[in-house]
Amino acid sequence: MLGAIIGDIVGSRFEFRNLKSKNFEFLHPNCFITDDSVLSLAICEALLDSADDWDKLEARVTQSMWQIGRKYIDSGFGGMFLSWLETKNPKPYGSYGNGSAMRVSGCGYVSDSRETVKNVAHIVTAVTHNHPEGLKGAEATAIGVYLARQGQSLASIKEALLEYYPIDFTLDEIRPTYQFTETCQGTMPYALEALFESNSFEDAIRNAISIGGDSDTIGAIVGGIAEPYFGIPAAMREAALKYIPDDLREILERFEAKYPPKII
Repeated sequence: MLGAIIGDIVGSRFEFRNLKSKNFEFLHPNCFITDDSVLSLAICEALLDSADDWDKLEARVTQSMWQIGRKYIDSGFGGMFLSWLETKNPKPYGSYGNGSAMRVSGCGYVSDSRETVKNVAHIVTAVTHNHPEGLKGAEATAIGVYLARQGQSLASIKEALLEYYPIDFTLDEIRPTYQFTETCQGTMPYALEALFESNSFEDAIRNAISIGGDSDTIGAIVGGIAEPYFGIPAAMREAALKYIPDDLREILERFEAKYPPKII
């Protein structure tokens, strides 16, 4: 779960100042958590508090994202989600934004059943992003996390995720021209290729940042899957935790107590 947050933190300073390179200081003093981390942890809180009773999850995730989102209102939310936060009875708004995919890595931890993971990802996503492309992006991310946790090879994970997004390019081919987009369909194939071309957790995040675009979100998507596949170095974990406010860190620690992270 922390992998998504690290990807968000590393990408935070490049979202609107793309680098197009893998050569940069990884956890820079100017890095920070964004809405990607805030909502990832809000979903984790809802998953924990639903206590495996998924009938409660829709109401619980709506409450958690609403409460935590309002507390961290300046963390970089998109306009439609800000409007969602401003109503006392929020409803889904048909979004296919990549926000659906960056916040669901926790869903890949909650079951040993692929179908349950899909169902849970759908529930937590549909409270806002109920467009088919938004739902697909979330499901692909959650299934990637799930398969990595099951010990699948990168080739097997790639085969499964190519069913969601056919990919016929390399990062070197698209890096010069890839541009910022907030859509799932314009983000997910490129985030997944960053994972497929990687050889370590850090390398996966560096790949993600190097293509430009919505850097913190691409980093969160890639990091969420790369953590259970590669594992996070212990020293990197300790450095990253310093960026997380105490209340959000408490949610992370609760989640990790139930679903242990992969630390190397």
